[in-house]
Amino acid sequence: MRYRLFGRTGLRVSELFLGAMRFGSVEQARPIIDLYAEAGGNMIDTADAYGDSEDIIGEVLAGRRDRFVLASKYTLPRDSSDLNTGGNHRKNLRLALESSLRRLGTDYLDVYWVHCWDRHTPIEETVRALDDAVRAGKILYAGISDAPAWIVSRANTLAEWRDWTPFAGLQVPYNLLQRDIERELLPMAEAFGMTVAAWAPLAHGKLARPDSDDHPVLAAVQEVAKELGGTPAQVALAWTRAHSRAIHPLVGASSTEQLADNLAAIDLVLPAESVQRLESATAFQLGFPGDFIPPDLFAPDLVDGR
Repeated sequence: MRYRLFGRTGLRVSELFLGAMRFGSVEQARPIIDLYAEAGGNMIDTADAYGDSEDIIGEVLAGRRDRFVLASKYTLPRDSSDLNTGGNHRKNLRLALESSLRRLGTDYLDVYWVHCWDRHTPIEETVRALDDAVRAGKILYAGISDAPAWIVSRANTLAEWRDWTPFAGLQVPYNLLQRDIERELLPMAEAFGMTVAAWAPLAHGKLARPDSDDHPVLAAVQEVAKELGGTPAQVALAWTRAHSRAIHPLVGASSTEQLADNLAAIDLVLPAESVQRLESATAFQLGFPGDFIPPDLFAPDLVDGR
C-alpha cells in the first residue's frame, strides 16, 4: 500500500479507502478491518446514517483507534419527528458530531464530511461551524460529499479569505459507468488540491461481475481483465486511479474475500491502450464548455500547459 497526502494537509492516507456502510456486525467487520490494516490501509469511512456502523467500528477499533484515519459524515436526518436533526446548519452539526464521537468511542475525528449539499443552509454557516469544531479539537480536517462544484469552490474561497478550515477532501460517485465528475467536480478538486474519495467505484457491483458482457463497458472491462490476468473489479478500480492522482477509490467490502480482490487492484497498472479502450466504450462526452475550449487553444506550443 502506498500513501498520499490528504488534500493540502500533512495527513497521510492510503491509496485505497475502506467504506463501512455495509458493516452489520462486529463479527463481520473485524476480519475485514484487520485484513485492510495488514495490507497497510488506514482510512476508514462511515456516517451517522449507516445504521450501526459507527458503534461497530468503535468496538473493533478499541485500543488502536489512533492508528487509523477515521472519518464520518453528517447531514441526513436522524429523527423524522425533529426537523433540526437533518441539514448542514450549526445545531445539527454539533448534535450529530457529539453523537458520532460517542458511538465511535473517540474524542475526535480525523475527517468530518458534510454528507450532501443542503440548499437551505448558507455554506458560510457550515464552513464556519466546521472551523469551530476544528478549533475545539473535535475534528482535524473537513470534507464535503455530493455537492456542486460551485458550492465547494465558494466554500474554499471563503475559507481562504477568512482564515477558516477549507474542505480538504471531496467525496463523489465515480466509475466507468458514471463519469460526470470529469466535467466540473474533478477539475475543481484538482485545482484546489483536494483528495477525491470515489464512492461506488464498481457501480454498485455491476463492474465486478465476471459474467456480465451484455453492455459495451462491461464487455471491455472483461476483455482487459482477461488480457492482464486480473478480475473485472480490479480493472475497474485501477481505471479510477489511472485517471487522476487525486482519486482514492472507496471500497465497501462485505467479506474478506471481496476486500482481498479489491486490494489486489493496487498493483494493477493499466496500459495506456487499455485505458483508452475502456473510456471509448463509455461514449462519455465532456460537454460544454470543456469540449468547446481546447486546452491548447491559446498556447498550442505548450506541453501540459507548461
